[in-house]
Amino acid sequence: MSSGERSPGAVRVAIQGELGAYSEEAARRFFAEPIDPVPCREFREVGTVVARGVVPYGLLPIENTVAGSVVASYDVLATETLEVLGEVIVPIHHCLLGVPGTSVDRIARVLSHPVALAQCGRFLLEHPSIEAVAVYDTAGAAREVASSADPCIGAIAGRAAAERYGLEILAENIEDRPDNQTRFLVVARPGTGLPGSPRAASSARKTALLVETENRPGALVQVLLPFANRGINLSKLESRPAAVPWTYRFFMELEADAASEDAEEALAEVRRRAAALRILGSFPRWPRE
Repeated sequence: MSSGERSPGAVRVAIQGELGAYSEEAARRFFAEPIDPVPCREFREVGTVVARGVVPYGLLPIENTVAGSVVASYDVLATETLEVLGEVIVPIHHCLLGVPGTSVDRIARVLSHPVALAQCGRFLLEHPSIEAVAVYDTAGAAREVASSADPCIGAIAGRAAAERYGLEILAENIEDRPDNQTRFLVVARPGTGLPGSPRAASSARKTALLVETENRPGALVQVLLPFANRGINLSKLESRPAAVPWTYRFFMELEADAASEDAEEALAEVRRRAAALRILGSFPRWPRE
């Protein structure tokens, strides 16, 4: 973990990746206050520094419209004691970056985060001579290319990374879909609260849960029925391995506030039927673009 530029009174936010990463953009979108991004190498490091109170807030990418779920973030939510305070959606427009003076034709290797590479499959297929190399972060890839000064190495990252590390944009908008977006969850230690309202606060609310079921037929159906019977929509369901081999925990998101009457009744029923239930938090739904 390293520290970003400090501003007096700014909100410290742990992000995965170097300065200039999409997580930094997400944090600046979400918080109305100035922020001090704290770069972390891995998602679990984000969870650890927030859970231990080293940094008050953290950003975890949870899903992308092209590449799907970011499973490492679900595992952080399962293993650390964190509360979900909000969500933020960021449009993701990838660029091929290189040192000044190079060109797309000269690039032999391109570095980026595996999720970013998965979002640029068409571009990579169209350039079979370019070897895709997975690294821990998009902005970290940009910084490595700038440090190497090698005209044959490029990075897939955003415009902010190009500006920060003095790289040229060799190709822009190389993502597979123009509506490419990533959704991030804002996390903190339970009871922390936000320093203010999110920039795009909405009256509609969501609730995130972690549920473990017994390993028997119909167990998952039994914990979903209480929501369906009360007309509560389930907008996300993700299965991840639990502590015991061949058992699973489920990350769920409901389009309801946990404090509403219907949700309270449904959650009480789920608690009786499930092996374990943890409410991660209720928060405003980010407007869809």
